[in-house]
Amino acid sequence: MSEFAEIILDGKSFKLPIFTGSEGEKSIDITSLRAETGYVTLDSGYKNTGSTKSAITFLDGEKGILRYRGYSIEELAEKSTFLEVAYLLINGELPAKAELDHFTTRIRRHTLVNEDMRKIFDGFPVNAHPMGVMAALASAMATFYPGSIDPNRSPEAIDLTITRLLAKMPTLATWAYKNSLGHPVNYPKNSLGYCANFLHMMFALPVEDYEVDPDVEKALDTLLILHADHEQNCSASTVRLAGSSQVSLYSAVSAGISSLWGPLHGGANQQVIEMLEKIKEDGGGSKKWLDKAKDKDDPFRLMGFGHRVYKNFDPRAKIIKVACDKVLNKLGINDPALDIAKELEEAALSDEYFVERKLYPNVDFYSGIIYRALGIPTDMFTVMFALGRLPGWIAQWKEMRGEGQPIGRPRQIYVGEQLRSYVNIDKR
Repeated sequence: MSEFAEIILDGKSFKLPIFTGSEGEKSIDITSLRAETGYVTLDSGYKNTGSTKSAITFLDGEKGILRYRGYSIEELAEKSTFLEVAYLLINGELPAKAELDHFTTRIRRHTLVNEDMRKIFDGFPVNAHPMGVMAALASAMATFYPGSIDPNRSPEAIDLTITRLLAKMPTLATWAYKNSLGHPVNYPKNSLGYCANFLHMMFALPVEDYEVDPDVEKALDTLLILHADHEQNCSASTVRLAGSSQVSLYSAVSAGISSLWGPLHGGANQQVIEMLEKIKEDGGGSKKWLDKAKDKDDPFRLMGFGHRVYKNFDPRAKIIKVACDKVLNKLGINDPALDIAKELEEAALSDEYFVERKLYPNVDFYSGIIYRALGIPTDMFTVMFALGRLPGWIAQWKEMRGEGQPIGRPRQIYVGEQLRSYVNIDKR
């Protein structure tokens, strides 16, 4: 027997179907609400609105659960690789060895970037933020591959676009970094793995060899896995909404990059580092800063704590904390910021104010410390997030297009002036 929710409006009763997801999540299907009743829902920030059905990522914020296609994030971070996870997200299943080899080989063959794109870099100021550069270049790729704009392109053509994005975005990211330094760019070295190749392009210098530390490579691989998708977050929703107009995947990803750039989204780990540095300069000590965070009249905010979705530990934060210790120990780095971060975490988790509000460390709290340990500068942190999130954006776009979802068009409740007459300028 079908389940329904009953709503009474203007004295009339209307039944709306209840839809239950595979993990028991219940939703009220309001697809026909406006047509049948004339009403729309009002939900600022879409906090209670399911914009789509999706088979990609399951997230339970109350229990601290994150799964990609049914696989726990803990198991994937331990046993998988970033490209294997990318295949899983985009295609729905973990690849067999032959499938993963084919997927990896295709990506390696497309890491080179058209030399004409080098000219675009000359138009950016030296101090241009890499995220702005990345957004522009992602969109520009549609002009280099005009066939991607055709909404009726074949599955093979779509797969080629996906391969190009995964292959070329690390190259463009490292070129953006090198350009900001005034250094010559490094070309891909396709004998290396995905993350090792990125590290080579970032840090190799003409005057000396650069050998990739396998533990550093693994740490970066893990970070990218943890960032690969996160349900209908701001940037994923942006990619889906932009993509619903049948725009090129390159342009949809460009929109996602721009969305991720915001400090409330992908820029949060940069703010964590800046906060920890501020506390260090002040002499350290957690009590003063926790008190400031609890003071409503104080503008200070404890960055990296709490999450809009998680009301428990962010499962990614637990994994990153372990990886952070391992990387810093391996590299022999003594980062005072890490000590301050641990002290803040310990103090906050025993503070009634934070416990009552379920403000636990999130993925941003330790990720910036790892990136800094790897030698990645602060303004590249969000770029790293974008590289990790790329498979998720692609998967969300592909799912939305594959289901033939309509163009996105949210409603609003108008609160402006009612009809009024125009007044000539000399009478105003």
